[in-house]
Amino acid sequence: MTLDDTKDAAAPADDYLTRRTLRRGSAGWLLLTGLGVGYVVSGDFSGWNIGLSEGGFGGLAIATVLMGVMYACLVYALAELSAILPAAGGGYGFARRALGTWGGFLTGTAILIEYVLAPAAISIFIGDYVESLGLFGLESGWPVYLACFAIFIGIHLWGVGEALRFSLVVTAIAVAALLIFAVGAFTEFHADGLNDIPVDASALGSNSWLPYGLLGIWAAFPFGMWFFLGVEGVPLAAEEAKDPVRSMPRALSLSLLILVALAVLTFFAATGARGSAAIQEAGNPLVVALQGDGEPTALSRFVNYAGLAGLVASFFSLIYAGSRQLFALSRAGYLPRFLSLTSRRKSPYLGLLIPGAIGFALAAGTGNGARMLNIAVFGATISYALMALSHIVLRRREPELPRPYRTPGGIATSTTAFVLALSALVATFLVDVTAALIALAVYAVALAYFAFYSRRHLVAAAPEEEFAALAAAEAELTRD
Repeated sequence: MTLDDTKDAAAPADDYLTRRTLRRGSAGWLLLTGLGVGYVVSGDFSGWNIGLSEGGFGGLAIATVLMGVMYACLVYALAELSAILPAAGGGYGFARRALGTWGGFLTGTAILIEYVLAPAAISIFIGDYVESLGLFGLESGWPVYLACFAIFIGIHLWGVGEALRFSLVVTAIAVAALLIFAVGAFTEFHADGLNDIPVDASALGSNSWLPYGLLGIWAAFPFGMWFFLGVEGVPLAAEEAKDPVRSMPRALSLSLLILVALAVLTFFAATGARGSAAIQEAGNPLVVALQGDGEPTALSRFVNYAGLAGLVASFFSLIYAGSRQLFALSRAGYLPRFLSLTSRRKSPYLGLLIPGAIGFALAAGTGNGARMLNIAVFGATISYALMALSHIVLRRREPELPRPYRTPGGIATSTTAFVLALSALVATFLVDVTAALIALAVYAVALAYFAFYSRRHLVAAAPEEEFAALAAAEAELTRD
């Protein structure tokens, strides 16, 4: 089959792309960096600590280091790829060029699973925080979830510049709170609390630092990811960025450096202040680390409110990422094309409203935030492996492709990310088999749609498709 055989025979209308245009030049490197940190910052306030019940302090520490290496390698690979193809497709666009239409769809769908499920889960966590803080006498439930989606999608519909500035402010508040928490918690630091989880003598290689043995390290992988999960979404803002060739690598690198610093401070401060055993299953581990079973303090109340800000920052940023991935896939015809229509303010309104409606329905219908996050992690690990593989393939197959930014370490860096991503994918089955199977079922339905319909109706004029078509034409000329 030739490239033309995969395209819709009917040419799109002249105004097809005009009706599907984002606002260019809306985000500089600072807003992009804020977006990258905003995707992730809620993971510092809760979730990561459950890894202590899987691997203990030592197991989670090793898992976090390995996942940090994976994200570092992936981010540097994505920095190169985003400089080559600065389009809204992000990982889908990279994989489309390197791995063909199937690879592009597999990657884009995995990313979409992550960015639709994660906001649904976080809306539930926001509800829990609102209830625990006694805000306005509200209880966690569908009215709170609906308010989250309605208010924050409304800001996105207003315009991308306004949305990213709002995200930057809320993210800055959350980061400042984490730094203040660390200062307060370190005044109560006790090293003997780090390894106070009872040892499972039956586990292979178990000791006080690895109470659940060597397998506990692997089982803690998904929770080590929570300190970084989502930062890879920065390239989805490429079409709305100022000078994306320069600003994208810079924003990715700075985001990762900030997240690494926050991960180290939060991890050691929380476990050292109260002990690993005390916070391993806490829904608000930073608050527990500060006050234990005692009365709330001024600092613990501040951190509790700041945790809500962190959740809002991640919720808001992930909605943005999901809408841009859906926009790119539908603009190119992989998903129904009407989903990529943009408003007069250049916002993909259906790409915001439909995933928002799905997310709200999932949150209100299940109330199981932990499972939805596990499904999101499953999708994320698949996309990481495919994006790393795309970097490897493009380096080998197209070594002369202009690269304004080059990944330090080249293929060795992306190969490291690829291997660790596959390891993290397998680890999701160790944590929640049901979540992994649900994600596979969703994947199967999406792949059936692509196999039987959309792969024959792709839009050649979409940026990611044009880029791939140009590569195919150049390869044909070279062979001739």
